[in-house]
Amino acid sequence: MLVIGIDSSTQSTKAQLIDADTGAVIASGSAPHPPTNPPVSEQDPAAWWEALAAAIEALGPQRKDAVALSVAGQQHGLVLIDEADEAIRPAKLWNDTTSAGQATAMVERAGASWWAEMLGVVPVAAFTITKLAWVAEHEPEAFARTRKIMLPHDYLTWRLSGEHVTDRGDASGSGWFDATTGATNTDAFTAAGLDPSLADLMPDVRGPADAAGTIRPDVASALGLSPALMVGPGTGDNMGAALGLGLAEGDAVMSLGTSGTVYRRTSTRANDPSGAVAGFCDATGGYLPLVCTLNATKVTDTVARWLGTDAPGLAKMAIDAGPAPIEPVLVPYFDGERTPNRPDARGMMVGLSTATTGAELARAAHDGVVCGLLDGLDALGSDAGRVLLVGGGARSVAYRRRLADIAGQPITIPDADEAVATGAGVQATVVADTSLSVDDVATRWSLGSGDVVEPDPDVDGALVRARYRDASAFDDGLCRPLNS
Repeated sequence: MLVIGIDSSTQSTKAQLIDADTGAVIASGSAPHPPTNPPVSEQDPAAWWEALAAAIEALGPQRKDAVALSVAGQQHGLVLIDEADEAIRPAKLWNDTTSAGQATAMVERAGASWWAEMLGVVPVAAFTITKLAWVAEHEPEAFARTRKIMLPHDYLTWRLSGEHVTDRGDASGSGWFDATTGATNTDAFTAAGLDPSLADLMPDVRGPADAAGTIRPDVASALGLSPALMVGPGTGDNMGAALGLGLAEGDAVMSLGTSGTVYRRTSTRANDPSGAVAGFCDATGGYLPLVCTLNATKVTDTVARWLGTDAPGLAKMAIDAGPAPIEPVLVPYFDGERTPNRPDARGMMVGLSTATTGAELARAAHDGVVCGLLDGLDALGSDAGRVLLVGGGARSVAYRRRLADIAGQPITIPDADEAVATGAGVQATVVADTSLSVDDVATRWSLGSGDVVEPDPDVDGALVRARYRDASAFDDGLCRPLNS
């Protein structure tokens, strides 16, 4: 039995044709998305569809034998569809921070504790409901034309199946989904200053193994797929990665990509009025409390450019710097920040001297990203589970080494090369064979195994983190653009 797993991220769409009996990847394909430049970060949803079609075509003729497909997509994006089933405007993405003012107003209107208790999240500019309020305020004509509201993965599932559906994992990052009831909370719209009737425009929420439907005949023909192919409900990218890594309860994942995320599989929903921890659901019926930072590998890519090298070159420089001394320290808020909630922030380098070397700058760039994510792991609470490192940054020898050293514990680098697409394949397998659970598939595919990086006992990780906290505890006025 063959299935297809799709990862539609900020940067590209990746597709995998997977043998559902073994987990072996038979073929893969990818296609890029248009670049984005926060604070205004938008993409045309049609570009995602074009990339999906190209990625699936690259799977070759065997794709016609696939029996099921699922899409895991970037979270929080806002897609508005009109009565002609066309996108009204470009989708606002997770890293678009223009709705920071709307997020602040929502918290002031209802209170952070209300949002955390009722929805599991406290609004920040990343969440979809703040973007919806922004469009309502700034583009009322476009808002009035809206007949369907979707998240990015919902849009692709809809184009594939014709069904306006979502799953509880991705829906839990919208700001209007109540995990307790499994439905849209209309009070969330009131708290956001919006009309509660917007609930009628939201997708239906499907269970983890409930198919969205069968692929549309015209789409099957255009994509070279079986007309009997089943389309899964899909999920968010972090939820998909959790499936693809075969997480056991208590295991934590750090993902280093454009953004940085830390999440843990649990059986209880988080309730954090501070807003640092988002009480997301997972794609199995459980929960996936998560902390997200806006600044991750883009920071080291930028510093590499400053130093006239590339990401691998910067990683080598960071390793060559050795474990000591600690200075300088980089606060990596290059594009504003989500955790802590500083949408207008900018980065800072402290502890510079005439003796500072390029290698030390390289190490500081990696350490700043790592320390921010470790603060997020602390916010999730202590647990005896493993810590897994994934994402593009997991291929970096510097990120691997510095994370293990600063955390002071072993770090597992999973063998799965594309965890999100693999996780979508796991869901597609369960949709195609409802006698299986996601844990059954994880065991069958040996998900979550990989290399382990042990910490260097000569590195004082606690001191590195203490200096980072000192550097990042500045007055907000110091990290704002000069013209603000």
